[in-house]
Amino acid sequence: MLDFEKPILELEHKIAELQKVSADDDSMDIAEEINRMQAKVSRLLQQTYSKLTPSQKVKVARHQERPHFLDYIKAMVDDFTPLAGDRVYGEDEALIGGLGRIDGQPVMIMGHEKGHDTTERLKHNFGMARPEGYRKAQRLMEMAEKFNLPVISLIDTAGAYPGLGAEERGQSEAIARSIEKCLSIKVPFISIIIGEGGSGGAIAIASADRVFMLEHSVYSVISPEGCASILWRSADYAKDASAALKMTAEDMVDLGLVDDIIKEPLGGAHRNPDKAMSRAKSKIIETLKELSNIEQDKLITLRHKKFLDMGRKKAA
Repeated sequence: MLDFEKPILELEHKIAELQKVSADDDSMDIAEEINRMQAKVSRLLQQTYSKLTPSQKVKVARHQERPHFLDYIKAMVDDFTPLAGDRVYGEDEALIGGLGRIDGQPVMIMGHEKGHDTTERLKHNFGMARPEGYRKAQRLMEMAEKFNLPVISLIDTAGAYPGLGAEERGQSEAIARSIEKCLSIKVPFISIIIGEGGSGGAIAIASADRVFMLEHSVYSVISPEGCASILWRSADYAKDASAALKMTAEDMVDLGLVDDIIKEPLGGAHRNPDKAMSRAKSKIIETLKELSNIEQDKLITLRHKKFLDMGRKKAA
């Protein structure tokens, strides 16, 4: 439960109870009352989600019912064939990728998977990839380039895994090589931040021709809790850090760091996952058509310029 959604959830619970009573007793005519309460829920959702604070947006981006990578695969990719392993160390379940078709267009698609329950989260390491995950990403991008397939990446991670084993196996080098590969592949490349876009773990597979964010996703160099623990020596200041980091989709567009925002259904993607995923799919299809008209060499030049220009225009 999101704390700021409590009044809405209580009202929805009352609506569910009334609907059950109405279904059990045909003689009771409470349809008008139910409609009135549902209209009030819509108004509360509109009021609440039109003025979310950065810290509240972080909570929405982390909501456990928000659709994850494998949900998007089921909803918008046909004939998905997962490809595993980095051919160096092993498989990483936190970063999944493979071949599929979106609206008939063959693509290479990859992204972070957090999992919905405890078992899945442990299996996928909460979406925090290790070096083998980013080396797998490089392998998939190389394959996509070889067969002239567009690359799609869906980002949802608190950051790359900071464990001892990951550092021993070259975490920073794997992230740097992955960014390098993103910037050099000669095929169209689209990234969407669908939840959390955390630090190098996110940009390692998000240095794309077009970077989009779902309306209530966040994108930052560090988590609010991590930032607070460094600056204030306490995670209790995470709310202040959320505002200071300028991590919302609106902030990212204003700073020129992402290209556009994909609107979410009223109340966030967790309330209507199908509609949220449908909008993301439509954006991908539209952008693939746009990028397919750009020559390969120009595509790389424009991609390099996009990232080299970041910060310069604002400074000027």
